[in-house]
Amino acid sequence: MGQDISSYLDGLLLSNYLNYWDYVNVDTLLTLQKPKTDFPDELIFIIYHQITELYFKLSLHEIEQIANNGREIAANGEDKGWNEELSAQYFLERVERINRYFEALTKSFEIMVQGMEPEQFKRFRMALLPASGFQSGQYRLIEFASTPLYHILQKDVRDDIKDKSIEEQYPYVYWKKGATEVETGKKTLTLEQFEAKYKNEFISWIKRFEDCNLWKKYKSLDENDPLQEKIQKALRSYDLNVNVFWPLAHYKSAVKYLQQQEGDAPATGGTNWQKYLPPRFQKRIFFPELWTEEEQNEWGKGWVVQQIFGSGKVDN
Repeated sequence: MGQDISSYLDGLLLSNYLNYWDYVNVDTLLTLQKPKTDFPDELIFIIYHQITELYFKLSLHEIEQIANNGREIAANGEDKGWNEELSAQYFLERVERINRYFEALTKSFEIMVQGMEPEQFKRFRMALLPASGFQSGQYRLIEFASTPLYHILQKDVRDDIKDKSIEEQYPYVYWKKGATEVETGKKTLTLEQFEAKYKNEFISWIKRFEDCNLWKKYKSLDENDPLQEKIQKALRSYDLNVNVFWPLAHYKSAVKYLQQQEGDAPATGGTNWQKYLPPRFQKRIFFPELWTEEEQNEWGKGWVVQQIFGSGKVDN
């Protein structure tokens, strides 16, 4: 680089040793939990949601690399930039990484569900109004970067507005219908705040990934590649992980903490969780071409999981 190496060596001798707590920023990390109440179990609630957002960040990191065909780094650390073409192997490895992130999240959800006393949660949740897990912007970015927008619109309007512009389709994204007040059908404050913060970013993101979302990148691969079967299997798992298993984990949690004999309690954001969370109601499928008509019709039901994996059962 035309630099004096001895100067760099002098700087190295004067530098402090790197340690774990500074590299991971442990001291800062441990200050990011700020409960709103004195209930001990609120700390569990906060930390698990922060872990969730970190896994979402990792997922978006993988999607970004796929969209850009993978950055090539030489053995000596030299950055050679983005590749001209996306290799099937690279695509498969990144999708499998995301699957592991979501599998870890879904399997670990019991840490929170079983780790909080229901009575404590019912009390401290009232201090969180109108915040809601619904407001995870990163989760929405994952959805938008996975498939063409019309695949995640409200199912009753998809066919009618499939060919409309992004701006015309966006108001019909499936989760908006779930963020309505149970009593009046109007937008919840949760949704109004969410849109005020993210709407412009979301539309920009959708446009950015219109031609490089996961489905489009998959379609750019050689259909005769020997890895095609493995890739399709990985994408099917991805579809289930993001659109079935993860929402069902939340649904089971909502049933435990919000379902009551005299009537279900509303979510902190007032969202209609009974209709919003169950996958069979939304029928959002990122890669419908990879599923049979029967599998799509049975989407989100225990039958699908049993048929695909051969064992186990997920409640509807």
